[in-house]
Amino acid sequence: MEKFIVSARKYRPQNFNTVVGQSHITTTLKNAIRNQQLAHAFLFCGPRGVGKTTCARILAKTINCENISTDGEACNTCHSCVSFNEGTSLNIHELDAASNNSVDDIRALVDQVRFAPQAGKYKVYIVDEVHMLSASAFNAFLKTLEEPPSYAIFILATTEKHKIIPTILSRCQIFDFKRITNNDTVDHLQEIAGKEEIRAEKAALQVIAQKSEGCMRDSLSILDKIVSFTNGEVTYLNTLEHLNILDHDYYFQMLDAQLNQDMAGSMLLYDQINRKGFEGDLVLNGYAEFVRNVLVCQNPRAASLLDVVEGLQSKYVDAAKRVSPAYLVSALNILNEAEINYKMARNKRLHVEMTMIKLTFLQQAIELSFDSQSATLIKKKRVNGPVAVKFDPLQSLQIASAATTLPGPGGGSKLYIQTQTPAATAVAQPKPVAEQKKQLAEVAYLQSQQETVDTLTEVAEKPIPPKAKIPATGKKSLLESLRDQHITNKVSVNKKDAVPVTEENLHEHWNCFTDKLKQQFKHSVVTVFNIARLQVVNEQHFSVTVSTSLEQKFIEQEKLSLLEYLKDCFQNRYIGFTIHIDETPKEIVISEVTLTTREKYNKIIEEYPMVKELKDRLKLELDY
Repeated sequence: MEKFIVSARKYRPQNFNTVVGQSHITTTLKNAIRNQQLAHAFLFCGPRGVGKTTCARILAKTINCENISTDGEACNTCHSCVSFNEGTSLNIHELDAASNNSVDDIRALVDQVRFAPQAGKYKVYIVDEVHMLSASAFNAFLKTLEEPPSYAIFILATTEKHKIIPTILSRCQIFDFKRITNNDTVDHLQEIAGKEEIRAEKAALQVIAQKSEGCMRDSLSILDKIVSFTNGEVTYLNTLEHLNILDHDYYFQMLDAQLNQDMAGSMLLYDQINRKGFEGDLVLNGYAEFVRNVLVCQNPRAASLLDVVEGLQSKYVDAAKRVSPAYLVSALNILNEAEINYKMARNKRLHVEMTMIKLTFLQQAIELSFDSQSATLIKKKRVNGPVAVKFDPLQSLQIASAATTLPGPGGGSKLYIQTQTPAATAVAQPKPVAEQKKQLAEVAYLQSQQETVDTLTEVAEKPIPPKAKIPATGKKSLLESLRDQHITNKVSVNKKDAVPVTEENLHEHWNCFTDKLKQQFKHSVVTVFNIARLQVVNEQHFSVTVSTSLEQKFIEQEKLSLLEYLKDCFQNRYIGFTIHIDETPKEIVISEVTLTTREKYNKIIEEYPMVKELKDRLKLELDY
C-alpha cells in the first residue's frame, strides 16, 4: 500500500515560479540572486500558511545550485539540488525556535557557524517561529547576526513581527508576506484537482478558499478532508455540509420574510436552521456577512468588494434593489450587538429569536421615523430642560377705532374709545389669517385700555379727604396687619416668664423625656439617658457627661427633639446643653488567675518542701 502524503507536503513549491500569491517577494529574491546582491540576514513575516518557510527553503536551495538559470531559478538536477530535495544536504540547518528557544540553543547554533561549508558556497540557517526566542537568546544572537561569516546566511521566519526586538529587525532585510487571494487559491486548487483526477466544482473550491481565509495550507487540508468524505467528488452542497456552512438561500428567504414583516415565517425559518444543527452565533455571523454583501451591492463602485460564490452575484444585486440602505445599516447594528451579547445570554435560542423579531419590525420603525414630505429621517433629540409650550397666535378682526373725550359726571371730562367691529361696517374684503390675528390682538389691547381709562376717571372724580380726617379705625394695609400681628405675638411670648434651670426640675423633665423614648421602644437610647450625668451650668445651660463616644452619639441623635421639649418645659428658647465624655481611667480589677496542675504543684512544694522529698523517695510520677 502506497504511503499517503497530504497535499500541503506533496505539492509544496520547489521553485520560485510555483509559489502562489507572493510574486512581489519571489521577484525580489530572484533578482538578488541573479545580481549577486544577497543580504546576510532575511526576515520573512506574515500570516500562517502563505509560504514563508517554503520561500526560505527555495532560497537556500537556489543560492547553492551549481547551474542557476538565467531567471534565477534552481536547476533541480545538480548534486546540491538533488541532495536538498532528498533532505541530505549539509549546508541547510533548520531550527524550530518554538521548542529550542533557550540561550544554550542559540549558542550551539553560533558554534556551528564557525565551520565553513564542505560543498557549496553558502551555509543557510533557517530559524522558524523566531519570535518565540527568549530575551537572553535574542541578545546572544545579535553579534553573530550583525557580522556573520561571508558564507553564512540567516533566514528568520515569524508570524508575529511585533514580538521581535528592534535590534534584530534592524539587522535583517524584511519581507512581508500577504494573504493569498481567493482567486489565486481557487486556481491552485483546480490545478491540484486536475493532477489528482478529482471532480471538483468551482463553486465548491470558492467556498474552500473563503473558509481558509488566505491560508494555502488550510485550503489544501480542507480539500483532502472533503475528497475523503465524498470519495473523490467535490460539489457545492457536500462542501457546505462538511464545512458546516449555511446555504445563502436561507439568508435570502429570511430577508424576504423580514421585509414583508412576516414574523411567523422568519421564526419558522430559524427553527428549520436550528434543527439542522447550526448554532445561534453561526447564524448571526453568517446573516451579518450576508447583509454586508447586500449593502456593498447598493453602490456599483463598491461591488468589487463582493466576495461570494460564482453565480450568486446577480441574486445579491437584485436583493440590493429591494432594500433601502437605512434598513441594511440598522440591521447590521442590531446583528452586531446581538453577536457581542450572545455569549452572556442564558437562553441562546431566545436571544437569536429576539434579534429576528427586531429585524422583522425594523422596516416599520424606519417608515414611522421617515418624513415623506421632506424625504428625510426625523431624528429624535433628547431634551434635558423644560421646553416652552408653543401657542398659535389669536386671530384678529378688522377694526376701526377712535378716541373721543366726552364730559363725565360731575362736570369732569372722560375719555371714551369707540371700537367698530366688522359686523357694523360695510362688507369687508377677506383678510389673510396673519393680518386677522394682528387685528384681534389690537382689539384686546384697546379694550384693556378702555377699562383702565374708566377706572382712573372714577378715582379722579372722588374727592380726597385730608389726612387729619382719616379715622383711626380705618382699613389697614396687609403689611401693617402683619407687622401688628408680629408685635402682638412677640409681646405675648415675652409676657411668659422663663423658668430657671435647676437640678431638680432638670432631672424631672429629663426623666419625662426618657419615658417618651421608652414608649417609642428606643431601649438602647433609654439606657444611655438613664446613666448620663447632668450638671447645671447656669439658668439657660447645662452639661451632660457620658462615658463613651457611642453614648455621645445616642444623645446627639435625640438632641433636636430633646431641645424642643426642654424649651417648651422651661419656656425659654435659648436653653441649651453640651455633651462631655468622661475620660478618667477606670480602675483595673485583676481577677484571680486559675492555676494549672503543674503550677499548683510548684506552689505547694515551695511552701512544703517535704512533699517533694516524699515524691522522690516513693519514686512517684505525677500526671500533669
